[in-house]
Amino acid sequence: MNSKKRVLIVEDDPDIADLIKLQLMDLDCDVDISHDGLEGFDLFKTQQFALVILDIMLPGMDGLDICKAIRATQSSVPILMLTAKSTELDRVLGLELGADDYLTKPFSVLELVARVKALFRRTEFLRIEIDRADAVQSNADSQMSAGDIEINLRARTVDVRGELISLTAKEFDLLTFFVQHPGQVFTRTQLLDKVWGYGHDGYEHTVNSHINRLRAKVESNPAKPDYILTAWGVGYKFVEDL
Repeated sequence: MNSKKRVLIVEDDPDIADLIKLQLMDLDCDVDISHDGLEGFDLFKTQQFALVILDIMLPGMDGLDICKAIRATQSSVPILMLTAKSTELDRVLGLELGADDYLTKPFSVLELVARVKALFRRTEFLRIEIDRADAVQSNADSQMSAGDIEINLRARTVDVRGELISLTAKEFDLLTFFVQHPGQVFTRTQLLDKVWGYGHDGYEHTVNSHINRLRAKVESNPAKPDYILTAWGVGYKFVEDL
């Protein structure tokens, strides 16, 4: 059985795509390349990938739309965005739509490899956490609960007050992290580190927007939340006593 990680690169510059491929092959990865956005998304749907690397500016379908479409399939595959633009908006938009990390061109090979390794480590950590949850849960579905919230770790589904709700991959990770640490206050920087992972310093407002969207989905009254509470002047915490 082939144990190599398969990576999809969607990048319209052949030189950059080939450079990335060489680095990934050194990490013992199998690599597929597409130079067109629509073709790249079609390729994504035909394979199981351990990582997707997306350029933002692409013919056919841009990287932000591909990222959004991948997350709409409920896939939690790690996504690394590449952008040649210097504006913060593109990077933040990528994170908002469900990307796990980004690199601004031109980037160094060492930084690319570090980001890829960090995403692989985070994926492996999440897999171990799910396996551990499976081992200690008598329920094979690995259920977690908090008040009216029921979380299925294996299926990555969330039920609130008897209704199945749709969460993005990052919203799911954020909610699960909160439920696992009731009563503990986290700064926005800490949440970026724990949930988003390596490389997001300076994007604390991304946390705010995810918190607001998560509250809108799980709270009876998002303006007066029962679960995800604000620790004024510090950050956020999940309610301890339910």
